[in-house]
Amino acid sequence: MARVSIANHATLWWLLLRGGLRRAAGRLNGHPLLRWSLIPLKADRLLIAPPDLRTTDGTRASEIYAGRFAFAGKIVVCDRRSVFEMEPPSEEWATVLLGFSWLRHLRAAESAITRANARALIDEWIAVQGSWHALGWRPDVLSRRIISWLSQATLVLQDADAAFYRRFLRSLVRQVRYLRHTAGDARRGVARMQAPIALSYAALCIAGQAKHIKSSTERLNREIKEQILPDGGHANRNPGAIIELLLALLPLRQVFASRNEAPPQPLLNAIDRMMPMLRFFRHSEGTFAHFNGMGATRADLLMTLLAYDDTRGAPLSNAPHSAYQRLEAGGSVLIIDTGGAPPIEMSLEAHAGCLAFEFSTPKQNLIIVNCGMPATSREEWRRHARATAAHSTVTFNDTSSARFIEAAAFRRVLGGSPMLGGPSYVSVTRENRPDSIVLRAAHDGYASPYGIVHERTLALAADGRRIEGEELFLAADGGQQIRGTRDRYAVRFHLHPSIKANRLTDGRGVMLMAPNREVWIFNTYGEHAVELEDSVYLAGSDGPRRTVQMVIYGQARRAPRVVWTFQQANAAAVAATPNTARRARSEEPKLST
Repeated sequence: MARVSIANHATLWWLLLRGGLRRAAGRLNGHPLLRWSLIPLKADRLLIAPPDLRTTDGTRASEIYAGRFAFAGKIVVCDRRSVFEMEPPSEEWATVLLGFSWLRHLRAAESAITRANARALIDEWIAVQGSWHALGWRPDVLSRRIISWLSQATLVLQDADAAFYRRFLRSLVRQVRYLRHTAGDARRGVARMQAPIALSYAALCIAGQAKHIKSSTERLNREIKEQILPDGGHANRNPGAIIELLLALLPLRQVFASRNEAPPQPLLNAIDRMMPMLRFFRHSEGTFAHFNGMGATRADLLMTLLAYDDTRGAPLSNAPHSAYQRLEAGGSVLIIDTGGAPPIEMSLEAHAGCLAFEFSTPKQNLIIVNCGMPATSREEWRRHARATAAHSTVTFNDTSSARFIEAAAFRRVLGGSPMLGGPSYVSVTRENRPDSIVLRAAHDGYASPYGIVHERTLALAADGRRIEGEELFLAADGGQQIRGTRDRYAVRFHLHPSIKANRLTDGRGVMLMAPNREVWIFNTYGEHAVELEDSVYLAGSDGPRRTVQMVIYGQARRAPRVVWTFQQANAAAVAATPNTARRARSEEPKLST
């Protein structure tokens, strides 16, 4: 463990040094005396405009025309000033603005006015920030802007005069040329892959750029090999990364075909592996599971992507490389995080949620969730959302199973807070029995600070109407007795905001009712009681929402085993007989045997 810690700290300092050097190089590249080297080669026309799979909203076009820019939960109203001269209310807002993805909303309105508005805004950007801007020329923002300009070229260039056409192409090619030199500066993960995707788009879509197809494709192939795991998950373990990358890779495959170029085989293989993972992370009611930075699910985007899934088969049950498990029976779905921390440089968005699970029912209700991440104001919630307590799993002594480096220097240079430590070993066994699917997993995230290993067993009945759970707390040294005095645990079950929870009079059960009157009874056994406490659901499409969580408290030395069940009940019977919920308690499960 000591050697691992030393290696982790060495990696952190190397990342900090490398990031600082790259930031310095970026400032140097932007110096006025060096901008002459970025004069682009001649490009006289665009050959093709790639499709944009993201949905559009024509009402946003009128807001933008009126000078009202609402991004990332913040609104800026321009009063006869260029939006690019305004002080941004947050970095998130500025990132969206400078990425120009909002151009698609102007396309939805499709009129001469919106086309002229789009050209005017692009002209303003070229005049204000077209030479250099610290955020606007950052590789990830630059990549998004190149893709957006190319995708919306039909909107922007229709009815345009020759002078604007030349300015647009000159700026676009200059940006592409700069990205070729700075793509490696993007932080690892989705941002690093977006750069070769943008360069591949440019090489295929802009006249005179075909000679760069090979080099950009080779860059893309390297990133695919590094980031897309054999089971189709992403190396950062965020399910949302799959959606984000498929929205770019599927149109790129189509652009290759439109240019009569064979798409690279790694690209095709990556898409084929990623498509089944869309179904793997999808709950019975259609949303994506909330793990490792996943926020609200855009149902329209998900359905658009699923339309490209030619196989349309049953989801995978085991994603061993991504380290997730899916239990599905009778329409009920359990999705469980069985992974340790990703590599440090990929951990900037990772959460300490090992062995957390989410549960959705046959009647398409999401019951048990993790708090997730909000779509806006992420920095305000990030520290809380990444903690183990924000997940439906076990915490010890109100601490997380991993820690995060929150120093301002790391956030500024690396663009996030890396995860340090956490589970180094996670064991997983799975058994398909005639009457149930049983998953048993354990992690050592609390072994070093408290000498405790947490083992969780989940059994989903074959009809999907019952879940049996067991938490075991074992001595990390293999002994019979847990040592130390700091052994207080909390087993947390965060409820979706749509679920109404009522604690039963015996203190050991909770009745859960969904909006469609589907009822589930949660029970504990032995000496354990269950408490209802406040929680917050961050991943809602309408922003953070108040909810509740069920919590079981105990001490590992005194009560090293916690047993609980979920049982579907009949809503009519429960309403007619208040004690039905109590009588639903069956014999304590014997999962340890």
